[in-house]
Amino acid sequence: MKTRGMAKTILLLFLVLLAPGAAAQSGANDRGKGAPVASTAFLERLAFQLYSSRNFPPLEAQLSVLAGLGYEAVEFGAGSGSAADMKELLDRHGLKSPSGHFDLELLRSDPASVVARAHLFGMDVVAIAYLPPEARPKDSEGWLALGRELQDFAELLGKHDLKLAWHTHDFEFEKLPDGSYPLDRMFEAAPSLFWQPDIGWLTRAGQDPYSWLERYLDRVRTVHLKDVAAEPDNGEGGWADIGYGTVDWTRLLPLLAGAEIGALIVEHDDPSDFVRFARRSRATVAAWPSTQAE
Repeated sequence: MKTRGMAKTILLLFLVLLAPGAAAQSGANDRGKGAPVASTAFLERLAFQLYSSRNFPPLEAQLSVLAGLGYEAVEFGAGSGSAADMKELLDRHGLKSPSGHFDLELLRSDPASVVARAHLFGMDVVAIAYLPPEARPKDSEGWLALGRELQDFAELLGKHDLKLAWHTHDFEFEKLPDGSYPLDRMFEAAPSLFWQPDIGWLTRAGQDPYSWLERYLDRVRTVHLKDVAAEPDNGEGGWADIGYGTVDWTRLLPLLAGAEIGALIVEHDDPSDFVRFARRSRATVAAWPSTQAE
């Protein structure tokens, strides 16, 4: 499986390097909207979450493809490899990494390494990627306690000019026994904690992304752009390329244009073709009206 993925990635890399502009144009034509305007403020904030391409090694080929498609930034997932090696690859392909995903356990056991890694890449935002089921609090007091712990870490990272954010999935929007939501409880106890909302997971949780974004917009510095397929059994985990699913992006644009929001990070948890996802998603964002982001 991985061998086929690597061969496909290398072939696509060759094609992109031959005609990088053609790939982006093809993405626009897929949507029937002509050539995307590459100077929008939304596009300038665009980044690619490398979790989306994890099944298509090697990493350098992925980065070369993304740079060829016009991406200027990426976000690494938690548990990625050697920081020095990855930084060298980013520099080689002219890419930056304004935010990154980190494991909570690493922050607990070795916060100095989190700071060092974030500074090496020039990150502004350190996002906690995920909380496994066995580690999730069961009630409000548990989430308040977690919030208090995160507040301490947020203050620690703040001393190093870093913002701590929490990346949400669906479980933060499942009501607790007292009727409250985990995210509300966590934020109640952590006034310095930022939020990295994942639009796809918010939608899949049965929530209204607009309402939650509006509620906590002052905490948002980076956003994961993820779309939900109309057909759950689409062979790609029920996810879709940005603009090809059910999310009403037009409604969200005024909020996503917020001056405090930095990176808009496209992600797909299980694409069968990460180059297609990267190309079509970038074309979608490029076609968003620039006046919304001014």
